[in-house]
Amino acid sequence: MTLFEFVVYLVVAGVCGAVARALAGGTAGGFILSILLGFLGAFVGTWIARMLHLPQIAMIAVGGRSFPIVWSIVGGLILVGIAHALTRPRYYIRP
Repeated sequence: MTLFEFVVYLVVAGVCGAVARALAGGTAGGFILSILLGFLGAFVGTWIARMLHLPQIAMIAVGGRSFPIVWSIVGGLILVGIAHALTRPRYYIRP
């Protein structure tokens, strides 16, 4: 894998992670968190797709390796949802 291919993977993962964060209500953090979320979301989303025998949708190939765009976003949505469920709200609404 060349440096250019690695940078392309980082950008694609970052965009997928940012889309997942935007759809799930957003979380604090910058582009580095989006990259991490994109990669972890790809693992989680691809694992779920394999368990449910779902097809690979919208794959991007860079240097002979593929990256699952749709499953990365779906996995990112799941991870952001879990993060929201495990953290307390920063404010409390008084009755």
